[in-house]
Amino acid sequence: MVSSTPPAEVDITVDLVHALLAEQHPDLADRRLKVVANGWDNVIVRIGEDLVARLPRRELAADLILHEQRWLPRLAAGLPVPVPAPVRKGRPGHGYPWFWSICPWFEGEVAADVPLADPVREADRLGAFVHAFHRPAPPDAPSNPFRDIPVARLVPRTRGNLEQLGPGHESVAALIDRLAAVPAWDRPPVWVHGDLHAANVLVADGRICAVLDFGDLTAGDPAVDLAVAWMLFDADDRRRFRIAAGGGAPVDDATWDRARLWGLHLGLIFLLHSEDSEQFSRLGARLFRAVTSEDAG
Repeated sequence: MVSSTPPAEVDITVDLVHALLAEQHPDLADRRLKVVANGWDNVIVRIGEDLVARLPRRELAADLILHEQRWLPRLAAGLPVPVPAPVRKGRPGHGYPWFWSICPWFEGEVAADVPLADPVREADRLGAFVHAFHRPAPPDAPSNPFRDIPVARLVPRTRGNLEQLGPGHESVAALIDRLAAVPAWDRPPVWVHGDLHAANVLVADGRICAVLDFGDLTAGDPAVDLAVAWMLFDADDRRRFRIAAGGGAPVDDATWDRARLWGLHLGLIFLLHSEDSEQFSRLGARLFRAVTSEDAG
């Protein structure tokens, strides 16, 4: 759900961040601070030119920061696209109750808003990133009840959202039924970004320069991350992405079909439940068209 952003449980201001920095990272306290995002889970405050503070704005997001702090620095090694792995940690203080992170700042715009200069090249690069990220996950990897589940379990909700579009979508309903019958992931769990969509892919000068927001980091079926292919690429470039994501051989048919079902599920959510986000509404419309087109496979 990406409609009305939940209310913040703590008022995160520039003054609060300055006080936290002065106490915990005094070498950064004199830098210029600016709130650059106030999102679903976190407030992002830019620190000078090259860093940002990432602070949970509600209790449900507090554990997600801890997951990023523990796992992302080690996962970042060897990835072909940069990620904002925390470089410093913050602790509660000055009335702020949770741990928080300081991460690198990447200059650019999200891929949901700007075109890729060379989609063929970027399909190869993002596919290589996904392949490198989807490495085996340890038993103590974080769990995410919304992402490390069989996508077929979401089919009733997907069908319900499709019904909200009104009549005339019988072929899409049949597609949902076909994709839902695909075998589930039956191999050991791999690391999964969990929220890899076009608004979490950063672009500078037409080139993907970073993958953002690992708050939904989990382990399980890689299909959920592969749905990004229908958000960013046309049919020919998706085929390149599929090969790169498979490490040189195409991702197997069952996993690719589950990824398409994730795309359908997410596309309908973005399309129908983004009343306060033109960006996600537009992303949902594009995604829904892509996953339901005749050459979507």
